[in-house]
Amino acid sequence: MAKQKTAKSKTPPAPAPSHPGIDIGISGADRKKIAEGLSRFLSDSFTLYLKTHNFHWNVTGPMFNSLHVMFEGQYTEQWTALDETAERMRALGYNAPGSYAEFIRLSSIPEEPGLTEAPDWREMVRQLTVGNEAVARTARKVLKLADDGGDDPTVDLMTRRLQTHEKNAWMLRSLLE
Repeated sequence: MAKQKTAKSKTPPAPAPSHPGIDIGISGADRKKIAEGLSRFLSDSFTLYLKTHNFHWNVTGPMFNSLHVMFEGQYTEQWTALDETAERMRALGYNAPGSYAEFIRLSSIPEEPGLTEAPDWREMVRQLTVGNEAVARTARKVLKLADDGGDDPTVDLMTRRLQTHEKNAWMLRSLLE
């Protein structure tokens, strides 16, 4: 049995396989690596979703209306994509992370305090730019694992997510120029 990393580690323990007898043309070792990458991607994506929704609720200032609407569009799209990512993990035969503790442990994006310390709109936009870039970097890593393992559906999913997060980062970054 593989050793589990400490809570400080960003390398997740292997997601628990739900159906070890799966034969979809991807080796068990590759399915495991891809599922581990998807766990990190899902955690980054969920953390970004929560931060985007938080900022939608708490944005103030002269950019309120445009940012409130922009953030709503982004978090709505992100919510749908979370489900697609978790379902891909299930198709590979692994369980998806589903608790705040797991998301915090696996995510490369720091959570935002929220209620007590809402940043100004510029800092919100900056953090969401950085968050979208972090999700894109994680997607690239998973895309490489999936490509190496011959997992075309995951390659397709990560390609679509890259397009979305790179576009969101560009649009947000443009607000700060």
